[in-house]
Amino acid sequence: MKVFVRALALTGIFLSPCMASNEPPAEGFCAQEGDIPVRPAGDLSGSVWAMRLGKVDDDGREALIRDALLAGEIPPFLRRLHPVELQGERDGKTTRIVLCVMPDYLSLGSDLDYLLVPMRLQTALDVADRYGFALPTPTVVDAIYAQSTVHLAPQPLPASPAMRSTRYYLGHDALIRAQRAELGAKAGMLVSGDKKDLVLTNRLWTNLERVAIYGWHRLDGHPIQPLSTVHGWHYVDYSHGVRLVSRRILVNGKPGDFLSALQDPSTARLLSSEGGISRIRSLIAQLAEPPLERLSAMAR
Repeated sequence: MKVFVRALALTGIFLSPCMASNEPPAEGFCAQEGDIPVRPAGDLSGSVWAMRLGKVDDDGREALIRDALLAGEIPPFLRRLHPVELQGERDGKTTRIVLCVMPDYLSLGSDLDYLLVPMRLQTALDVADRYGFALPTPTVVDAIYAQSTVHLAPQPLPASPAMRSTRYYLGHDALIRAQRAELGAKAGMLVSGDKKDLVLTNRLWTNLERVAIYGWHRLDGHPIQPLSTVHGWHYVDYSHGVRLVSRRILVNGKPGDFLSALQDPSTARLLSSEGGISRIRSLIAQLAEPPLERLSAMAR
């Protein structure tokens, strides 16, 4: 882990564990939930969601997950955001950015009984937009891992077409829950290592019909999954996770916007190894449209 953080430091990016910081403003800033909908009354447990998802096909599963998340059907602990800090120097000036991130990947259920739910890119983007959040970049994924309180060991399952099945979703979730219990990891702790991330990258500009994934860090801090846009826009399997980053950030103690910072030369280099993401809002808008609808609109 120390080697991993040191390697990042050589790029000019320094990661500081905000959990150990004595800066109440960052903690208070991240305590705000943004636009996450109020959780519905009579919310369901993860076990009930598992039964429901197991009774439908892939498209039905995606629709259930999407509708539930857009309605705010997430465990309360996911609403308690964690500060993650990125800091670097250029020309003798220090820039410090504080992000507010969800402690784990999007789930359905309660704090005591929840189910991690992989999802397609469009679902992830719709939910992020509804909540006032965004997907992370690979650099942000690295920072979250470096500053996590709990590091889980990745648990890959045998590769097969069944990787996209609900059965695989549930089986992998059970493995993660068992490992969390063994480590004494409580809901709400900043956790990493359980899933790969759906991420934002400039590569998507030339691959608008693909999904970008990255991460699933081993305990030595190195990711199993390098940045990839191999899979189609519709693809999802058990290993994917969606951890959202609030668009509300602090830049040198002042409120800012995550997407704007990804395009500002003074901050983009800290948030993306690509030096930022060009026309990020336009990219997200295009990715959120189904490919056939997007091509049809371009033809008109």
